[in-house]
Amino acid sequence: MTFVILGCALPAYKVWWPLMVVLFYLLSPVPTLLARRYSETTGSPSSAYLELAIFVTMGFVVSSFALPIVLARSPESDPVIKVGACYLTLAGNVIVYLTIIGFFIAFDQEDSDYSMW
Repeated sequence: MTFVILGCALPAYKVWWPLMVVLFYLLSPVPTLLARRYSETTGSPSSAYLELAIFVTMGFVVSSFALPIVLARSPESDPVIKVGACYLTLAGNVIVYLTIIGFFIAFDQEDSDYSMW
């Protein structure tokens, strides 16, 4: 999140449009969490709901990477955000999504100390 906020708040950039990717951060784990909850109640290890959830989650992830790129590559005379803000937002995306993947890996293992709650 620090990279995303830096991409918005640094005096060289002064545009808060890159902060829109936070919406994708919040929405990306929701389909997978809902599908896992549903697959646990039905007992089916692989279902169409889980596949659809993964597809929707990947849509959110791709959109969060595409949004800053599209904003930075708008008409060259007046781009919406500068290239530096785009790079900072992309770096923030990588870190946030690696953290979300780490969360799913850590709390999915049953023999881990983290899953005892």
